[in-house]
Amino acid sequence: MKVEILFPEVGNLCGDLMNIRYLHQCCPELEVLETDLKSRPAFLEGGVDLVYMGSATEKGLELMVKALTPYREELAARVDGGQRMLVTGNALDALGEYVQSDQGLRFDGLGLLPTHAEYQMMNRHNSFFLGTYGTGMEIVGFKSLFGHTYGADDPGTGLFKVVRGVGRRPGSLVEGFRRGGLMATYLTGPLLVLNPPFTKQLLRELGAEDTLAFEEAAMEAYEARLAEFRDEKRSYSIKTDGRYHQKRLVKLRRMGYTEKQMNMGGNVCPSSLISHGSCPACG
Repeated sequence: MKVEILFPEVGNLCGDLMNIRYLHQCCPELEVLETDLKSRPAFLEGGVDLVYMGSATEKGLELMVKALTPYREELAARVDGGQRMLVTGNALDALGEYVQSDQGLRFDGLGLLPTHAEYQMMNRHNSFFLGTYGTGMEIVGFKSLFGHTYGADDPGTGLFKVVRGVGRRPGSLVEGFRRGGLMATYLTGPLLVLNPPFTKQLLRELGAEDTLAFEEAAMEAYEARLAEFRDEKRSYSIKTDGRYHQKRLVKLRRMGYTEKQMNMGGNVCPSSLISHGSCPACG
């Protein structure tokens, strides 16, 4: 079995590469290829069972698009023909029509998905997600994004159905996209570590045994997280103690941020009134 990681030099945020490391732990005979931004993807020649692409910075996304643009038609034909491809985190946005931000950033995507991304660079969205896959398999994960994806909300193209949390955007009933063999989701965690039933199914589809590394511990953690995420008393928005941000107020002001900028929407820390995750001093 062979897996190809596209552009790991930029697609390496949010622990996403652990998805493939975990697959390798589950299936030691797995051969992992790494393709850099300057190289032609190996899967275009055939013989690759799964293609993977993970989260990146905004500049990294732009570089991903530039690297894949010469192969766009081949990529589309491959995934429509059933080539399995897993895309996690904001790498999804590279597959849409374009990305734009409220600070002037704009670049075209590959146009493989009927959607576009809109970012608010001072208003990061952080939340957990509970949904279902296929005939009802429960899925858990996390989101940490500057924005959301917008377009026709056709449930037939969704990867997961929303139970709790935010889908493609606030109000959407589906999360992610499915096109042929392509599965694209904003979820991080990493996805395959957090969802052992999903990982077992993926291994079976790849023709491998579905025995997981650390399976007992993985299932125990999965069940505990399901119980937590199902609890209606628990908000799906992720917030931190305002004291964490309070210590950085001085740094923000020295960086030139105004009170209005520091108080923009999102998940607000009550002590400092700085939107959680929007704080450039916190990273």
